[in-house]
Amino acid sequence: MRRRSRTPGAPLAQRDGIDPVRVRLPADPDGSWATVGDHLRDRFEGAIGAERVGAMLREGRFVGAEGALSGAEAYRAGMFVWFHRDFAPEVPVPFEIGIVYRDERIVIADKPHFLATTPRGRHITETAVARLRRDLSLPALQPAHRLDRLTAGLVLFVVRPEDRGTYQNLFSGRRVRKEYEAVAPYDPGVGLPATVRSRIVKERGVIAAREEAGEPNAESRIELAERRGGLGRYRLMPVTGRTHQLRVHMNRLGLPILHDPVYPVVLPEAGSDDFAEPLQLLARVMEFSDPVDGRARRFESGLRLEAWGSGSRPTPPRPFPKDPGAPPQTPFAPQGRSSSNAGRADMPNADQHQGF
Repeated sequence: MRRRSRTPGAPLAQRDGIDPVRVRLPADPDGSWATVGDHLRDRFEGAIGAERVGAMLREGRFVGAEGALSGAEAYRAGMFVWFHRDFAPEVPVPFEIGIVYRDERIVIADKPHFLATTPRGRHITETAVARLRRDLSLPALQPAHRLDRLTAGLVLFVVRPEDRGTYQNLFSGRRVRKEYEAVAPYDPGVGLPATVRSRIVKERGVIAAREEAGEPNAESRIELAERRGGLGRYRLMPVTGRTHQLRVHMNRLGLPILHDPVYPVVLPEAGSDDFAEPLQLLARVMEFSDPVDGRARRFESGLRLEAWGSGSRPTPPRPFPKDPGAPPQTPFAPQGRSSSNAGRADMPNADQHQGF
């Protein structure tokens, strides 16, 4: 059997916590490109223009395994090229990331509302993974799963590349139990607890997901934890991990989550952020059996939903006594709760930062 050649490591360091883009030159049976520069201009002309590509070549921004490329190099299929894209200005998310737990393999972070987990679209440097790589000096850090940008709470990051697949499999195999908390209207006519099953479809480029007829692909358990006037505090336990699943299922029950700019209707300002009114949805608890050492793990967010508290903003994580049976923690930021238990799963993800 032919062994696949190993992809060479990037010759460029990260910039602002973001890896360089890697391009592999494709086969060219028709001889369309005499030089590397010819291909790069054709490839990226539509995104940034041929003149900008030429300027980047003159500035030494495109790099091969042996150093900066001028563009005059003979075209060679299979050659790797790296570069850093130009980052557009981003609005800073004015909330810190809390560190609930950290050891040599994983970091459990308390992601604030409005902060994307990984680079995608217009959110590149203002993302949880980019911030944590910079703040913790962990350039290889990667998330094992995804948490929606507008949702706050627990995200598991993996420190070493060789461990990432092991922890990702926990989520894809539904061996992580997650519990969310939401604030939404209270309706005595809605029978709870309830298990909601439906078929959810999310199309790329369309803000809202939709439900359609067919075999269910999403399941959520929804319970009323507490009532206060016209509002309820709800405990949400997803069995599956479809995009916007909990928001869609709460809306299906006639209980749209407070400050949701998409459900039941997409608001005109849904593409912008109002930091004073975060979506009242929190990934509060995460439980699993550690796939490396077999220990039962349980982590609890230190954040609180402002609509159920006294403040006007998400409360930062509060210090909590360390589990005496846990391995040493590094006291980076205020820590949430960390202890022990085991369970099911949620949603896998990969870094989506590609090209221009």
